[in-house]
Amino acid sequence: MPIFEYGERELNHLQRRDKVLGSAILKIGMINRDVTPDLFTALVKSILGQQISSAAAKTVWGRLLTGIGKLTPVSVYETPLDTLQQYGMSARKAGYIKGIAAAVLKDDLDLSGLHRMTDQEVIKHLTELKGIGVWTAEMLLIFGLQRPDVVSWGDQGIRRGMMKLYCLENLDREQFEVYRERYSPYGTVASLYLWELAAPK
Repeated sequence: MPIFEYGERELNHLQRRDKVLGSAILKIGMINRDVTPDLFTALVKSILGQQISSAAAKTVWGRLLTGIGKLTPVSVYETPLDTLQQYGMSARKAGYIKGIAAAVLKDDLDLSGLHRMTDQEVIKHLTELKGIGVWTAEMLLIFGLQRPDVVSWGDQGIRRGMMKLYCLENLDREQFEVYRERYSPYGTVASLYLWELAAPK
């Protein structure tokens, strides 16, 4: 499985811009986070991960792959809704991923074209589709398109990691944006460390 690639350039920048994050980076070391270059697969993964724990998402994902075999727009589109639900997802999510599969098959969604778009263009394009909000689009930016500067306000783990890192009882959007801008242009690497900090130990 490929991982999100980063190195000394990104780490040196973050350590220079934010001493507190820099200390955490030195303590944690390198993080190997899997990515999914196939954008349809990555998008389905992001939808399945909406509003559930990563452990629950992993379970549903495993059942889906076991049940459906090779994950493609055709295989998802041809799988009945009730069968998809049997893998552990809600009827709503099953409908969403079938809708995405249909959009790809009808050429309403050109996933390869996302590579040529800016981050904001990708978010705008994807959120026009039913079932895809900003968080889901941002997860595709990170784990599918491997974009370097994504820090998601909508991700509870990132906010929790930020609060833990800076010893904050509360975190408003304005303060979040201060940190996000500080991490730029390597916000995604900062996100990897914030997730690690937020993970139960």
